[in-house]
Amino acid sequence: MSLDVRTVTASDYPDWLRAVQNGFLTAGSPSEEDVADRLADTDLSRLQGAFDAGRCVATYRSFAQELTVVGGATVPADAVSGVTVAPTHRRRGLLSRMMATDLAAAKERGEVVATLIAAEYPIYGRFGFGPATWTTEWEVSVPRAGLDPRRSGQPEDGGRIEMVDGADVRKYGPELHTRLAALRPGVVSRSERWWKRHTGTTVIPAHEKWTEPFYVIRRDASGEVDGLMVYDTDDKWGDAKQPLNTASVRDLIALTPAAERALWLFLCSVDWITTIRSGYRAPDDLLPQFLPDPRAARTVTHADWLWLRLLDVERALEARTYEREASLALDVRDGGGVAEGRFLLDVSPDGARCTPTTRSADLALGAGELAALYLGDGSVRRLVDLGRAEELRTGAAATADAVFRTGRRPWCPDIF
Repeated sequence: MSLDVRTVTASDYPDWLRAVQNGFLTAGSPSEEDVADRLADTDLSRLQGAFDAGRCVATYRSFAQELTVVGGATVPADAVSGVTVAPTHRRRGLLSRMMATDLAAAKERGEVVATLIAAEYPIYGRFGFGPATWTTEWEVSVPRAGLDPRRSGQPEDGGRIEMVDGADVRKYGPELHTRLAALRPGVVSRSERWWKRHTGTTVIPAHEKWTEPFYVIRRDASGEVDGLMVYDTDDKWGDAKQPLNTASVRDLIALTPAAERALWLFLCSVDWITTIRSGYRAPDDLLPQFLPDPRAARTVTHADWLWLRLLDVERALEARTYEREASLALDVRDGGGVAEGRFLLDVSPDGARCTPTTRSADLALGAGELAALYLGDGSVRRLVDLGRAEELRTGAAATADAVFRTGRRPWCPDIF
């Protein structure tokens, strides 16, 4: 029987969700309550499934998202999630078919980019995606950090730390996140449901094993909330009745370096905590340098994170800002896809213009490579050295690096 690849209906949804869980190795059937809760927040027109004899064997979901680009503007994004293919049905082109359908629809809707978090590195480059942000996690040995154990944990700049509850997080968090997004390229939007889910006020799937975390906010000297931290702890003691607890940070939003420093130093001051897991942070996070001994922060994870695919090259390149004046002709290769073409990018601190051109190209590169540069993190020089971009005019790589790269690396705090 031929495979039926199509849009998912409400009656299909429980089977589709079960296939998602199987694909991500969380076996078991979702509860009726879980299905109803998720379905109420799902746009079925953006769900696809492959069905074999009525059983769902591949899944694909997209949803509307906003992505912050360099300079603080946002662009509409097609966020891709829930992608699975059953091990019994691999290598049959199912993902390719669903991806082509979704990206064509996203382009038609006017979405500028597509985004995803890649569970496996090799999959998405062949669809024109590139890793646009990276992430790093540190493990901090608090006793080695060199901090004064007599510190109270309160900031020394006139601000203060307050322990709060989930209702306070839902009150302050969305505005804090919106303000963070204006400051950091790579940040993606969070829905109201996101805040409910991460404070335990909506249905949590059984396999996620929700436990209530600790919530703290930081107020500056004027009383304005400028930081938020969410963390949980284990309960571990040594043989000599010594506390050896680890605090794991689930979320940290800080609008200023002072707020960020205050939140980290507060956590280091909590009694019984001897180890801190930072959660996924930007690779150039300030955390290690907040400690008198930065070697107390050991890197435990460093990996690609947000993957990006440009759907509208002209609108994407015009949406972000640039710090210098330059002109580049880019030959973008996309296998005949939506990003294919030669584009003239004229930029200055006052703005940018990107148009199709017949001018001789300065650089040739793939759509995925351009996506990896877009948020300011990639290096054109490295791409040329790796054979993934071609410098067609001497000095073009150096010019492109000066045009695209940013002082701070982009960062996406979320998984989706």
